[in-house]
Amino acid sequence: MRIENHPFDELEIGTVAELRRLLTADDLYVFAAASGNFNPLHLPKEDGDGDGVVEAVAPGMFVASLVSAVLGVQLPGPGTLYKRQTLEFGERAHAGEELLVRVEVTGKADDGTITLSTVIRRIRDDALIVTGEAEVQAPTAKLVFDELELPGLVVQRHRHFEALLEIAKPLPPLPTAVVCPDDPNSLGGAVLAAQESIITPILIGDAAAIHATAGEIDVDISPYELIDLPGHRDPARKACELVNSGQAAAVMKGHLHTDDLLKPMLDKQTGLRVGRRFTHVFVVDVPGMPGPIMVTDAAINIAPDLATKVDIVQNAIDLALALGVETPRVGVLSAVETVNPAIQSSIDAALLSKMAERGQITGGLVDGPLAMDNAINLAAARTKGITSEVAGHAEILVVPGIDAGNMLAKQLAFVSHAEAAGLVLGAKVPVILNSRADGRMSRLASCAVAALHQAHADSRGRR
Repeated sequence: MRIENHPFDELEIGTVAELRRLLTADDLYVFAAASGNFNPLHLPKEDGDGDGVVEAVAPGMFVASLVSAVLGVQLPGPGTLYKRQTLEFGERAHAGEELLVRVEVTGKADDGTITLSTVIRRIRDDALIVTGEAEVQAPTAKLVFDELELPGLVVQRHRHFEALLEIAKPLPPLPTAVVCPDDPNSLGGAVLAAQESIITPILIGDAAAIHATAGEIDVDISPYELIDLPGHRDPARKACELVNSGQAAAVMKGHLHTDDLLKPMLDKQTGLRVGRRFTHVFVVDVPGMPGPIMVTDAAINIAPDLATKVDIVQNAIDLALALGVETPRVGVLSAVETVNPAIQSSIDAALLSKMAERGQITGGLVDGPLAMDNAINLAAARTKGITSEVAGHAEILVVPGIDAGNMLAKQLAFVSHAEAAGLVLGAKVPVILNSRADGRMSRLASCAVAALHQAHADSRGRR
C-alpha cells in the first residue's frame, strides 16, 4: 500500500479526503482490549443497559479515531500531528454498519497549522454520527512510503462456534444420555447445554455422587431425569438401551474413561454399531481462520489402516455436510506432497483420493498426500506447485495416526488459542466426547455439533 502525504505548501482550502469503514464485532473487542473500556454497551452479545436487547454500540472514541486515520494516512498524511480536536456526537454507530469519514481543509495558518472540518456519517441512511473540527500541525517535507509492515492482530474470539450455536438454536433440544456426570466439568457442561436449549440431559450414574456434584457447583438438576446406577459399565450400557429404545438421540461422556463408555456400544447385539467403524472428529474454531477446521482421527483409532481411514474420511464428510459445508474439502496429511513408497501415509492418501474419484467415498473432495502447510495455506500450495480444489482450502484434515492427530489438535488449542468440539461418529447416534480441560464454549459447541449432525441424519431418514 503506497502512502503519500501532502505537505503544508501543497494544501489548499477545500481539499477533501474520505474513508469508508465497515465496523465489525472484532473492532469492538480490539478497542475494549486496547483502551480498557469494558462497558458492556460496547461489547457484542452483551445487554449493556438491562433492556433485554444486545446493543453492540461502537464506542464514541473509537468512531472518532477514524478521523485520525484519515488525517494520518491521507490528508495531510504521514508527518501530521494533532493539536486539537472537537467532537459532537449525534446518532450511535453499531457493529455491522458502514461509515463514511470526511475531512475538508478549512484554514491555513502561517505557523503551519491546518484546520479541517471532520464529519462521520452512516452510509445506509446518511445519519450524522460525529461532527467536529481538527487542528493539526501539517508536515513540511514530502514523504512517500511504499510499504509499511504492521504486526497482525488475531482476536481470540470463536465466531465459528458462535455461528454454529445460532444454527442449532431453532432445533428441538436433543435428548442426550449423559453417562456418569459426577464431576463439575461434565455435569456443568450438560446443564449449561440444557440451559441453552441444545440438549435435554438424561443423567445416568451414581445419584448420590451426581447430587453432591450439583451442590458443589450450585446447579439445580431437579428438571432432569436421573437414573441411579453405580459404577461405569452399567451406566454406559443403560445409555445404549436408551438409544435403542428411542429415548435418547445422543450420548455424552461424563466422568469415566472413554474405553468404558465405548465398549458397550461395540456389542453386536445391544450396542450402537451401524456398519462403520467408530471414528473421532475434532471440530476446531481457530481464531483468524475463515471457517472451522476438522481434525480426524485424534482420539480413537491409533494406527488406522486404509479401510479404517475410508470410514474416518466418510464420517467426517457427513459431519461437515451436517454443519452446512456444501462440498467438504478433505486434505489427507502426510509428511510429503508426493507419494513415497517408504511413507505409508502418503500411499494411503493417494489411494483415498483415487477412491473418492471413483465414488467409493462420497459427498466431498479428497486430495492427498498433502503436508499441513499446503493443505490449509494457498500460498504454500502455490509455492510447491500444487494445483487442486483442496490444496490451500482444506476444511477436513485427516491425520496419519493418533499421535499426529492428538499433537495437532492440542497445538491448535494451546498455541493457536482454538476451541475444539469433540464427537465420536459411526454409531447410531453422535457421542459427545469432551475432555476435562475443555471450556464453556467447547462443551456448548460439542452439543451443538451433535444436534446438527443428528438433525441432518434424521432429515435423510437415518438414525
